[in-house]
Amino acid sequence: MTTISTLKRVKKLSPDSQTQPEPLAPPQNDSKSQAPSIDSHGLFIPLEEEPPGTPIQRGFISEGRSERMRLQLWLADNIRKSMAPDSSLDFPLERTPEREQMALQRIQQVIERKDIKLPSDISRDQFYSNVCDEIFGLGPLEPLINNHEISEIMVNGPYVIFIEQKGRLSESGYKFLDDDHVERIVKRIVKPLGRAADPENPLIDARLPDGSRVNSVIRPCAIDGPNLTIRKFSKDKLGMDDLIRFGSLTPNMADFLKACVVARLNIIVSGGTGSGKTTLINVLSSFIPSHERTVTIEDAAELQFKQRNVVRLETKKPTPQSPGVVTIRDCVINALRMRPERIVVGECRGGETLDMLQAMNTGHDGSMTTVHSNDPRACFDRLESLVLMAGVDFPIHVVRKQIASSVDLIVQASRLRDGSRKITHITEVQGIEGENAILQNIFTFNDKGDDANGKVIGQHEPGGIRPRCEPRLKQNGFTFPPTMFMRSDA
Repeated sequence: MTTISTLKRVKKLSPDSQTQPEPLAPPQNDSKSQAPSIDSHGLFIPLEEEPPGTPIQRGFISEGRSERMRLQLWLADNIRKSMAPDSSLDFPLERTPEREQMALQRIQQVIERKDIKLPSDISRDQFYSNVCDEIFGLGPLEPLINNHEISEIMVNGPYVIFIEQKGRLSESGYKFLDDDHVERIVKRIVKPLGRAADPENPLIDARLPDGSRVNSVIRPCAIDGPNLTIRKFSKDKLGMDDLIRFGSLTPNMADFLKACVVARLNIIVSGGTGSGKTTLINVLSSFIPSHERTVTIEDAAELQFKQRNVVRLETKKPTPQSPGVVTIRDCVINALRMRPERIVVGECRGGETLDMLQAMNTGHDGSMTTVHSNDPRACFDRLESLVLMAGVDFPIHVVRKQIASSVDLIVQASRLRDGSRKITHITEVQGIEGENAILQNIFTFNDKGDDANGKVIGQHEPGGIRPRCEPRLKQNGFTFPPTMFMRSDA
């Protein structure tokens, strides 16, 4: 049997070894130190017991598990190089049934030719599957990417990977081999998009082919190892009926929002991280008439509109080959020359807010964007701050007037303490009185505490006042009964 006496003779992943795999000389598997086996559902792996003194944020990988992953990577690198000799290991290799079958055959051939003893803690099929995930996919993340129950994957360095299911976070037990292994996967994600992931560009925004959002921070900015956050998008796109079924809003609220989109009200979707802002924008966009030309602008393309007459723009980060930068603000300014009926910005977080508000106020009614904030009042205040970031010397009362005349509706999305996501406010911006904005809640969520299982108890209620935008809704064929806006205790 082919053996190697010590792991010190097996090189770690490095820039050189990523492009030139070592000759076929497999690392030894030490059966005395076993890695935890995958559970029957293939979702969680039991957490390893960490030795005393292990840095809690960094985590730990056992010797046996490390050796198994070295063997998987060694096989994957050599087989990948034989299948696509002209392709860098940093680039993804398309996974087809034919290529996967070829890879499985070559794995079998190498194992038999080198008389490699597979680890005893993992089935042959699972081992082969792991090697194929390294050849074609995102390595240890591939089972998590393919599991539809998982909505978010958070890699906090190579040895700590959390996942989100139904709004709850838990540690998965999956691990990478080391920091270089994580960075290789990051490069596989970003390089096809023409973006760089290196010490000169350590902050990365990208997306997966299915539109899932990716953010990564690598060395030297990442202290405990490269980290990676993947916000997955469901393959079955959610619609308004789904949000109603989940309890995110009521049918009356859905009808009102549909009327507001069709009537071309300018809408700000406000909320915190993970509150469902992008999902809500996608749902609202389904009500945009198909003949209207819409331009979407994002840092990393996530919006997925169903209409045909849509132009999608994305910002550009600098790379060594192309140092130029195209910002959200550049795209908004350019979009004004593209004859759009509506402009949708994935998120306003800087000076582009001023250009967005001016577009809303100059013939692009029905535009939408998202803003990070905790409630509608805080959203209005944050819009003030973002406008001032444009570098213009406007008095604050002029800024407030500009916002009040541009924005018609603020829709607040929130992730509650039990992990559920709800629309907690639909608020109309009615103008300015003195130095304060007049905000009127049309619908709110009344939180009444938790039940015995920790689930939030509450209900959506009307604000008790008919919206000022009602005449615009009637002009577009939407007439709502007065009872729709009346409080139940009135």
